[in-house]
Amino acid sequence: MAKLRHIAFSVPDPWATAEFYMQAFGMTKVGETDSPLARGVYLTDGTINLAILNYKNDEMAGKVGKDFVGIHHLGFWVDDIEASKSQASKAGATYWMGEVPSEEEGNNFYEVKYRDPDGIVFDLSANGWGGAVRDVVPASESRKIKVPELVADRTGIQKMVA
Repeated sequence: MAKLRHIAFSVPDPWATAEFYMQAFGMTKVGETDSPLARGVYLTDGTINLAILNYKNDEMAGKVGKDFVGIHHLGFWVDDIEASKSQASKAGATYWMGEVPSEEEGNNFYEVKYRDPDGIVFDLSANGWGGAVRDVVPASESRKIKVPELVADRTGIQKMVA
C-alpha cells in the first residue's frame, strides 16, 4: 500500500515561500536541507511533508531545470520498497536516481526517484519524511465524492510524449 506523504516545490527563495505557507496555512517547520541537490525548508501540516527547494543545478532538477517554479515531485510512503519499485516499473515508470542505503550507511531517510509515463517525478520511501505520518483516519462517508458514477468525456485527449 502506498500513501502520498510528500510534495516538493521548486522555488527561487525557499525561506520566503516557507514563511508564506506557515503564515497562510499554519504549517510547521521541521527542518532545512543543504545537499548537493538543493537547499531548502521542510514543512508539515501534521500529515504530509512539504519540501520547498531551490535546486543547485539543472542536472539535479531534472528535465524541468533549476529555474522551474512549481510542483517538482510527489513522494509515496510504501510498505515494501523492493516490491514497490518492481510494481512501479511494471506499470511503466522509469528509474531516475537514488537507492536504499545499506545498513552500514544508515537507513533513516532516503528516496528512490522515478518518472511516470508522462514524465512526472515521484519518490518511493519505506521510511517516510520529517513531519509526515504514515497512517491517518479515512474520510467519513459524508466526505466522499458526490457523483461517483460520473465519467468524464475523453474525446480529444492525447498522450503526452516526454
